[in-house]
Amino acid sequence: MLYYLFEYLNSHGIHVPGMGMFRFISFRAGMAVLLSLLIALVFGKKIINYLRNKQMGELVRDLGLDGQKQKEGTPTMGGLIIIMATLIPVLLFTKIMNVYIMLLIISVVWMGAIGFIDDYLKKIKKNKDGLSGKFKVIGQVGLGVIVGVTMYFHPDITVKRKYADAKEINRNNVEANFMQTEKSTVSTVPFVKNNEFDYSKILFWMSPEDANEWAWIIFIPMVIFIVTAVSNGANITDGLDGLTAGTSVVILLTLSLFAYLSGNIIFADYLNIMFLPNMGETTIFALALVGAVIGFFWYNTYPAQVFMGDTGSLMLGGVIAVLAIILRKELLIPVLCGIFLIENLSVVLQVGTFKYRKRKYGLEHAQNNRLFKMSPLHHHYQKEGYHESKIVNRMVIIGVLFAIICLITLKVR
Repeated sequence: MLYYLFEYLNSHGIHVPGMGMFRFISFRAGMAVLLSLLIALVFGKKIINYLRNKQMGELVRDLGLDGQKQKEGTPTMGGLIIIMATLIPVLLFTKIMNVYIMLLIISVVWMGAIGFIDDYLKKIKKNKDGLSGKFKVIGQVGLGVIVGVTMYFHPDITVKRKYADAKEINRNNVEANFMQTEKSTVSTVPFVKNNEFDYSKILFWMSPEDANEWAWIIFIPMVIFIVTAVSNGANITDGLDGLTAGTSVVILLTLSLFAYLSGNIIFADYLNIMFLPNMGETTIFALALVGAVIGFFWYNTYPAQVFMGDTGSLMLGGVIAVLAIILRKELLIPVLCGIFLIENLSVVLQVGTFKYRKRKYGLEHAQNNRLFKMSPLHHHYQKEGYHESKIVNRMVIIGVLFAIICLITLKVR
């Protein structure tokens, strides 16, 4: 909104000191992250007290873990802090009509609403199961369809790729190094020479024209799968104080850097990557979310004063997935969101091996020979005797290593 105010004043010849700074994405991104952090820190405590007064405390199942019962009664639904602290700066400092910003706002509200309904049913309606799993999946699929259809059909979502011999064409005019703007389902493949992959190539039996026309058959289901997988991964990871928040900050910082580089034609030219027109605004959104999560992290570190609940974890996972998709970096998700993936896999492997051993050797053998002492993986390490804070800190460090690997892909290919 403030950007549009600047444009209005500027078009009418009204010059307000300092308003010219709103032209720059870097300034607006800095203001967004600062404001979101302050909102989360200042209003976070008020929201926590409100949730406590409304008796929105966590009901903890006894899993035999150290310090578990002390968490009983800790307010949940703290994801509301993140949502509020993100949306206010985004509405103030971004070009709201930018298609990418609109998609991200929809993602925050959509996934936040699904998580909120789940938490509401658990805490207010005393339904211990909350929202049925099939309804969660329907919601995630719905967001995937919205994102996939918009990415494929919206005319403002385009790419500009460099000519293969761009340096031979023009060393001085950066614009001349890039092809014309085009609609494409192209994505980035890490650590591969000529690291671009077009989903239309999967339809290899079709002519190039037909493959481009029907690429949505592959692209949209892929988007649905990614949104569902990452949002569930973040939800499963949210089992220790600060774990999902800490790992999400690292992921979001990495994506915000990708957004800035991909939306700036000079950096895209230097790094020899795709230039994504209108993508720069996404940097502001990503950093606003970073500030909001860090502010929430202040109250969520051990011992947590508030939990994010499904309101926060489903929303964070969904938005991270959408950010990666619109940045054409979705194939980096297994590395960038490596902690989410590991936590997800630990559950799948635990259940799979238990069922196999039960079927082959009987129930007693399966119970006495579990792959992990408990899943998700963070509970396994709790059973091993590691303190909660140590597990979280080390997983965040591993997340930083994954992020560095992703950043290296900008040059190593």
